[in-house]
Amino acid sequence: MKKIILTAVAVFALSFANAQDKKEKSSEGFSEGDVFVTGSVGFSSNKYDNNGDYKSSDFNFKPTVNYFVTENISLGLGLNFGGGSVEATPISGKDKTSTVGAGLNGRYYFTPSSKFSVFTQLGFDYASKKYSPNGASSFKDNSFTVAFAPGLNYFVSSNFSIETKIAALSYGSSKYDTTGAENRTSFGLAADWSAVSFGVNYKF
Repeated sequence: MKKIILTAVAVFALSFANAQDKKEKSSEGFSEGDVFVTGSVGFSSNKYDNNGDYKSSDFNFKPTVNYFVTENISLGLGLNFGGGSVEATPISGKDKTSTVGAGLNGRYYFTPSSKFSVFTQLGFDYASKKYSPNGASSFKDNSFTVAFAPGLNYFVSSNFSIETKIAALSYGSSKYDTTGAENRTSFGLAADWSAVSFGVNYKF
């Protein structure tokens, strides 16, 4: 995983360097050689009773950078960092989790140079979530997911665009790294609003 992160950092650095070398563009839309970044940051903290017992907190950071290798096709690399804790009582101590992952995606834009475009995305994601129960041995849950998602992109300025995606189809496989653990698989088909996501992109 350390090699994956170092490789990802190198790709990020090269992409930003390439973006700085390009001439500034005033037109909306994407073209070959464009770079855009997107991602999400989240944090939550909860208390489940008035005495402050049973506390939980979670955070995640998921940056992604995409590069247009042709007029219509972009390739992207994303990272996934997260963590959390649960404390049932003040004397029970905290059960902690931490997540490290990376992903690749490929997109095809039907009208990339336009203000509005439809695209399709195929993504591959790997994540390793570590569970560290208080007073017990830690263990990991390693997972791999493949997902197909059509979406819409709309430029609100020459550099910023908003997008929405629908996680139409997905397949996942995961397994705990404990003795005797069995592989778990899942298949998803979009059926409600929980499969819809929104995002903001910045084009260099």
